[in-house]
Amino acid sequence: MSTRAIQDSYPPEFAHCYGCGTGNPHGHHLKSYLIGGETVARFTPDRRYTGGVPDHVYGGMIVSLLDCHGAASAAAFSGQKDERHVGDCSQPIRFVTASLKVDFRQPTPLGVELVIKGRLRSLEGRKAWIDLTLSAGEVTCAVGEMLAIRLQDPTCC
Repeated sequence: MSTRAIQDSYPPEFAHCYGCGTGNPHGHHLKSYLIGGETVARFTPDRRYTGGVPDHVYGGMIVSLLDCHGAASAAAFSGQKDERHVGDCSQPIRFVTASLKVDFRQPTPLGVELVIKGRLRSLEGRKAWIDLTLSAGEVTCAVGEMLAIRLQDPTCC
């Protein structure tokens, strides 16, 4: 496991993301880590992220967490395939979301740590398919499927 979050390797021009950007003082600063064959992030939403069901997270927050974690996961899995590590190169591997399908399975409680996990389904050329889960304790609250596209990095490695 790398002790450095995937997002910490993003250069300043990619560090503005509200969900995971280290350079956004108002953002969530989500941190994702590659641990063996999966990626893991942890986040505890506070009361301002309440949804239509009292004491539960609104759906947009859940999608945002899955989105940021999924793109970071695609970068990590692509780097792993290329035998590169987070921060190895002056031009890091970056992916953007092409599509994201989310199924909400259970209401997601506020004020508890959420665990977001990603697993690589397939990696073909610039396309990465990532399977995602978001859980509160032992309860899987949402699952997602992401297609992420690798940005061109002609000056890298």
